[in-house]
Amino acid sequence: MNDEMSIETYLAAGGVLSNPTNVPPRYRAELMTIMASFVDSALAGAAGFVDIINEGPGIKSRMAAARIVLEKTSNADRVLQVMGDFGADTERYVDHHPWTARLEREAGLDQARSKHDRRLAVFNYPLEGWADAVVMNLLMGRAVAVQLAELSMVSYQPLAEAFRAIAPVEAHHARLAHEGMSRLVQEADIGMLQDAIQYWWPRVAISFGADTSEKFDTLCAFGLRQRSNAELRARWQSEMRGSLRELGLDAPDPG
Repeated sequence: MNDEMSIETYLAAGGVLSNPTNVPPRYRAELMTIMASFVDSALAGAAGFVDIINEGPGIKSRMAAARIVLEKTSNADRVLQVMGDFGADTERYVDHHPWTARLEREAGLDQARSKHDRRLAVFNYPLEGWADAVVMNLLMGRAVAVQLAELSMVSYQPLAEAFRAIAPVEAHHARLAHEGMSRLVQEADIGMLQDAIQYWWPRVAISFGADTSEKFDTLCAFGLRQRSNAELRARWQSEMRGSLRELGLDAPDPG
């Protein structure tokens, strides 16, 4: 970076940072929010899936579910280590919130997050049995892939590298969900699966955030975002509709 160029100008021009030194305060705050959201979501997602493991139909399904829990927790730790470079207490972080906490099943859609828990909204809702968990993981697996493609381009290099390492692990989880759904289509009540899709679709959709964000221009200038929430959601919807179609299932009607 040119000594006469401000960090803000450097970032706006596409520059990257590689350590916490001299990171602008606003940049640090936004970066920490991104990392906390990922860590909290991974921990909450893993915690919510633990109780489903023993509902898996057979040993291989249970082993796959247990592996997902382990790897999501490991993914959270990978990003948490980057947070530690910015002063986060990595040893105590996981103890500061009950990750199994959920809203009532029929609680209204709500994107609000407390300052102590930045999990994505979808992880505020409880799973109801194996088939429901597979549907949720199928829909969310594709959403995570879309989100990680975006996050892997953030301007803070250690975090971008962490997300690029996490992406193939999460992609494998999505494939496991697709395989599980393929079996359920053959064995389970299609109406029940469609009801689960209808339930989880809007809850996954709101995890992309509001269509308009006052911070978006700032995040773009910092190199922390490339595409809008609306663009990412539209990509997820398009890819998910195609995936469900291949399985012989229907996505909810637009709107």
